[in-house]
Amino acid sequence: MSCSTVGRLDGWKVGMLVFTLSNLPTFQLSAQEPFPPRPPAPERLRPVQFPPFREVALPNGMTLLLVENHEQPTLSLSLNFRAGSAYDPPAKEGVAAFVAELLTKGTPTRNAEQIAAAIEGVGGSIGASAGDDFLSASADVLSDHADLAFALLGDVTRRATFPEQELELARTRYLSALEVELSQPQNVAARAFQKEIYGRHPYGRNTSAAAFKVITRNDVVAFAGRRLRPGGALLVVAGDITLPRARELAMQAFGGWTGAAPPAPAFPAPPAKRGSDILLVNRPGSVQSNIVIGNTTFLPTDTTYYAARVATHVLGGGSDSRLFTILREQKSWTYGSYAALRRNRGIGLWQATFEGRTEVTDSALTELLHQIDRIRTEPIPDSELVAAKGFLEGSFPLTIETPRQIAQVVSTARLLGLGPDYVQRYRDRLSRVSAARARAGAQRVIHRDALTIVVVGDAKALYEKLKAIAPVRLVDLEGKAMDPAELNPKGGPVTFDRSQIVARSDSFQALVQGNIFGAQTAKVEVLGDSIVYSEATTIGQFQQQSRVVLNGDLSMRRTDQTGTVQGQHTETHLTYTDGRVKGTAMSPQPTGTPKSITVDTTIAPGTVDDNALALLLAAMPLAQGKTFNLNVFSTGDGTTKVVSVKVAAVENVGVPAGTLPAYRLELSGMQLPLVMHVTRDAPRHVVRIAPTGAPLVFELVK
Repeated sequence: MSCSTVGRLDGWKVGMLVFTLSNLPTFQLSAQEPFPPRPPAPERLRPVQFPPFREVALPNGMTLLLVENHEQPTLSLSLNFRAGSAYDPPAKEGVAAFVAELLTKGTPTRNAEQIAAAIEGVGGSIGASAGDDFLSASADVLSDHADLAFALLGDVTRRATFPEQELELARTRYLSALEVELSQPQNVAARAFQKEIYGRHPYGRNTSAAAFKVITRNDVVAFAGRRLRPGGALLVVAGDITLPRARELAMQAFGGWTGAAPPAPAFPAPPAKRGSDILLVNRPGSVQSNIVIGNTTFLPTDTTYYAARVATHVLGGGSDSRLFTILREQKSWTYGSYAALRRNRGIGLWQATFEGRTEVTDSALTELLHQIDRIRTEPIPDSELVAAKGFLEGSFPLTIETPRQIAQVVSTARLLGLGPDYVQRYRDRLSRVSAARARAGAQRVIHRDALTIVVVGDAKALYEKLKAIAPVRLVDLEGKAMDPAELNPKGGPVTFDRSQIVARSDSFQALVQGNIFGAQTAKVEVLGDSIVYSEATTIGQFQQQSRVVLNGDLSMRRTDQTGTVQGQHTETHLTYTDGRVKGTAMSPQPTGTPKSITVDTTIAPGTVDDNALALLLAAMPLAQGKTFNLNVFSTGDGTTKVVSVKVAAVENVGVPAGTLPAYRLELSGMQLPLVMHVTRDAPRHVVRIAPTGAPLVFELVK
């Protein structure tokens, strides 16, 4: 792996590279008439004209729920099973998702292409998805093709073959999507928050690469056999069809299917919390922080929901809420801050979120807590109460306009056990929430003295500030406990193994969100008293060539580098001698004007150039469990940083060059953490690198 690429993942280089990858066209708004000075007066709410439900119990234990509506010649089917991710086997989180993904990928009489062609040929669609509690398979068609929709839905749910090839394709997609997910701090915060509030309850589990890799077709088939049964299943049919016809087609598709309702396992209770504290997830060098505050709430049938829903909307439900108005519009700390109330089949949750600059994180958290206190203790003014209820009541009809929306809302209500009149009475129950009830709902739903607070950001900049707000527990991005002393490591020289450096030439592919987006070549030359490392990298509009010369003892001698980023020229020329580094560096800036610096500074013994880092990592005395702290000179900004290298494990890494046993090295101290894999067997070399926070991966091709 290119050493200069590793170096260029620091400082401005990350921002410019990500900008290159995400460069999107811009659009210019045409001139418009000015907005009126005042909004129009709201009209009185009209009753929701919702078709009546008609329910039939089928002989095999399925429930058919029909919402008949002949206004449009369309039909939506939704078949729901209690088979969500909460029922995934331990250490195999993701099985339910695989089952849903593969349901429509083959039956004994149709392959994936034939299933897609059959439904798309009549302008319809079919698919499946798995949530926390339920797995749902659905089909949408014009009502003239109701027989096809029922037949296909019955075929895929009863006779799916879960082809091995489709499983492997899904595995590749899931692993790629997980890498992107883990690179985004808001997702890291959400995952940590779920784990904190739910503990050993299945709602607290997260998917992982390790789990995705060990799931087999047998696991998928066994899960489907256990959980996808007609007993207890709910078939919701919405649209242009009569009950006799719907029942006839349901019997044709599912009548011969038998199987009792699957058992409902006893899940562990979420942990009891005795005080508010902060889980600080260290994302070294991050320029922003993500905050999630909240706690578990109650079962979905709890009638406190309506008052709590109104209070939550006042606090953070949209762009007119308190959090958005104060934290964004008044203080300019964030693009958005929100609050939400979520219901599950089991215990639900309440949360508030914030994303903003590192330097305002502690102030933002203090303001968040202040606004949480206000919503719990102060009466909500009539203006805010009326606006919140008006929005919630007025927007509800927009969620039940089409048969597909109706099927979704009805399915969710019935699966959560909310009663047959939930949809019809939803707006009426919201309208009856008073200011006193809203405040009582906020007090019930928000556990002010037992909040879970998760902050993802640069712990070095945040730890001491957050300690003044609440007790802080420090963990790394994988959730492993950290000693606060690790935030300020002291670098020093490392004894390198010279025998690991041999003449070689490597080629890499650069992947962006799983797609090949560029390439890199790297070459090592051993020339008597020196070692020369050179590389050439092209990723979109990012191009770079570098040449690093090291002395025979692997100390630094010289670095030369040129390149272009978004049309801006980059150039670096540095020499290392007598404990100093001298030269010039010109680096691109987001403004479009390159920045030039003159370098002439003292460096500590053993300091390495950031462009030589990847080469030298392979020569370190690697052993599982070891941590090394290196003084690394950052050529982009002319400063020395301490880079920590943790040898986490030995893993079998699959790259185009083959599957190789490799040390997993976790690097921190630069702007973005990195995960690099270096072969276990000598002579060692880097085979994979993935920066956390950028959708970019390099893999060895040959």
